[in-house]
Amino acid sequence: MLRRDIRLRREYLYRKSLEGKERLLYEKKRKIKEALAEGKPIPTELRNEEAALRQEIDLEDENTAIPRSHIDDEYAKATERDPKILLTTSRDPSAPLTQFVKELKFVFPNAERINRGGQVISEIIESCRAHDYTDVILVHEHRGVPDGLVICHIPFGPTAYFELLNVVTRHDIKDKKAIGTMPEAHPHLILNNFKSKLGERTANILKHLFPMPKPDTKRIITFANQSDYISFRHHIYEKHGGPKSVELKEIGPRFEMRLYQIKLGTVDQTEAQNEWVLRPYMNTTKKRKFIGD
Repeated sequence: MLRRDIRLRREYLYRKSLEGKERLLYEKKRKIKEALAEGKPIPTELRNEEAALRQEIDLEDENTAIPRSHIDDEYAKATERDPKILLTTSRDPSAPLTQFVKELKFVFPNAERINRGGQVISEIIESCRAHDYTDVILVHEHRGVPDGLVICHIPFGPTAYFELLNVVTRHDIKDKKAIGTMPEAHPHLILNNFKSKLGERTANILKHLFPMPKPDTKRIITFANQSDYISFRHHIYEKHGGPKSVELKEIGPRFEMRLYQIKLGTVDQTEAQNEWVLRPYMNTTKKRKFIGD
């Protein structure tokens, strides 16, 4: 198993290293296509390679015309089977954190919760690879308040780090009849205002935690981005008076998330390259919106 993991990782890194060359070749072919379409002369720097590049252009189809990236490889098999998620916490979790993770287990279909115990991260990731898990979610706390969420895609990454804010669990709400029971049906997803390239990347990481729902499912999970703070809400809906009267009912939990890092690797790989990191102390950070409008 260890040799297989090393071989797969090496192949993934090799494909990733080819991206720069493929992108350069793609730009050359794009310039030649534009020159031919507009009736302009071929750029001087490409005249020696024109014959070989035109031959490659003639052999392309819609699948090979645009180069693939390592991001495509990370979720290449995501549609072939439902996600299988492992949920765990930091060591020696408090009662509020344990309760929050129990509720998250019902939020994510096909999720399993384990007690962390004395296990180190590398052992957990290795065990997940061996048992065909697709994602690992780690929840951290500070003085009994959940304050961090780490989503790690197996086997090659990426790993997204989120800050948690304003966490309200179902357990905190005293009126149990008002919130009702939590259904375990596969939910419909609403991803709002993930418009930038980083926003699309974040939405891609979040949506692959959930399997495909059935059309008649009445459970809805919302990730709504506003000023780079992602609000998580969990609802069910009822149609009491026909299709035009829809009643929404929030069933919890609810919290806000703020993305602060994406790594191109699993959570146990300290040498993994950073894809994006929030720089909160730069002068322009407060004015910029990274994920959406």
